[in-house]
Amino acid sequence: MDLGAVESLTEKLRAEVGKAIVGQNSTVDLMLVALLSGGHILLEGVPGTAKTFLAQTFSYAMKLDFGRIQFTPDLLPGDLIGTNLFNFQTSEFSLIKGPIFCDLLLADEINRTPPKTQAALLEAMQERQVTIDGTAHSLGQNFMVIATQNPIEQQGTYPLPEAQLDRFLFKHVLDYPSREEEIEIIQRHGSQTGAPDLKSMGVKPFASAASIKAAKAVIPKIRLNEDISHYIVDLVRGTRSNPLFETGASPRSAAMIAVASRAAAALNGRDYVIPDDVKAIALPALRHRAILSPTAEIEGRSADTVIKAVVEQTEAPR
Repeated sequence: MDLGAVESLTEKLRAEVGKAIVGQNSTVDLMLVALLSGGHILLEGVPGTAKTFLAQTFSYAMKLDFGRIQFTPDLLPGDLIGTNLFNFQTSEFSLIKGPIFCDLLLADEINRTPPKTQAALLEAMQERQVTIDGTAHSLGQNFMVIATQNPIEQQGTYPLPEAQLDRFLFKHVLDYPSREEEIEIIQRHGSQTGAPDLKSMGVKPFASAASIKAAKAVIPKIRLNEDISHYIVDLVRGTRSNPLFETGASPRSAAMIAVASRAAAALNGRDYVIPDDVKAIALPALRHRAILSPTAEIEGRSADTVIKAVVEQTEAPR
C-alpha cells in the first residue's frame, strides 16, 4: 500500500487550490474524497461563494478534462449526452458527443432544468456511461460530477428527485467566509472584475492519470474493521428509525460512507478507519438522503440538526 501517493496528492492539491481560493479547505478535502471514492458532490451555497470557481480550480490543478453545463429550463437530454446525426456526405450517422464526455463535469445550477433532463445524468453518475440510440459509450473511470445549486432562489427551479440525490456521495453547504478570509479575498481579487486567471495566480496542474489511479488503488486497501462497519450501519439505520424523518438514508448510502471513510482515513495518512473519519463525513453524506417528516418541518427543524443528533446518539466503537 502506497499511502504516500494519497498524502502527496492531498498536500499538493491543498497548496495549489489555496493559491486561488481563500478558505474552503473542508470543501477541497471532500471533493478529493469524492474523486478517490468514485463519487459525486453537490455544492449548495448563495451566489458569490466560489462554487463554480472552486470546481474549475480543482479540475485545473488535478489536470482533469473539464466540462461545464449551464442548466436552464429549455435544456434537453440530448444537449447533455449528445446525439447521432445523419451525414449526407457519407450517408451514415455520426455521433456528436455532448459536454458530458469529460473527466469532471460541472453541472451548474442543476436544479434549473426539468426532471426529464436531470434524469439524463442518472446512468452517467451510476455506471459512468451513457446510452445513445441503444449503444453504450464509456465516460471513463475518473468521471465525476460536481453540481451546484442556489438555496435562496426557488423561482424557476425544479427540486432534484430523491433517486438522483441518492447518487451524490456528498451534499456540501458552503457558508460565508469569516471576516479575516473576506479581507484576504478583497486583497487577492479586489483589483479587477471578471473571470480570474488561474495561471496568473500561480496555480499549476500537477496530477496525472497515473497518480490519480495510484491514489485510487490505495482506498480499497484501507482497513475498516467490523466494529466500524456496524457503526456505519447503525448511523444509517438511525435516520430510518428517527420519527423526525419521513424517509431515512438508503442502503446505498452505507456502502458509500464506508468507501468515503477509507478515503478520509487515507487523506489523514492512516491505513485504517477510525470513528472520527465516519463522523467527519456523516453530515454531508446523509443530509440529502433523509427526508424530514411534516411534523419536523412545522417545528422548523432542519435535516442537519436531526442528523447531528443521530450521530451524537449513536454509540461509536472504542
